[in-house]
Amino acid sequence: MAGGKEPIEVRFRLFDGTDIGPTKYDPSTTVSALKEFILARWPQDKDIAPKTVNDLKLINAGRILENNRTLAESRVPVGEVPGGVITMHVVVRPPQADKNSEKQLANSPKQNRCGCTIL
Repeated sequence: MAGGKEPIEVRFRLFDGTDIGPTKYDPSTTVSALKEFILARWPQDKDIAPKTVNDLKLINAGRILENNRTLAESRVPVGEVPGGVITMHVVVRPPQADKNSEKQLANSPKQNRCGCTIL
């Protein structure tokens, strides 16, 4: 491995509790490369699936990881067991509405959704 550093073993936990991995990575691997790995191995049977790496967020120890950072820069060694597997959580961003559908929603008549009755 680069720089003689130990590989880092990572498991990716999806929103429904299923996992991708664990797999060992070089500490110089970028978060963007990790997201590409996840995207390529995303289970086909999921209702919610990312289309691009930009649809994914990786969270480690409560921090959202930045694409340009390396795995070594992104880990939080507090609480890690030497030689243990790091679990990172994967969040899929909901699909963004395009500008045309947003305009249609804004121009559509407002409906009263209140079920209250005044006595």
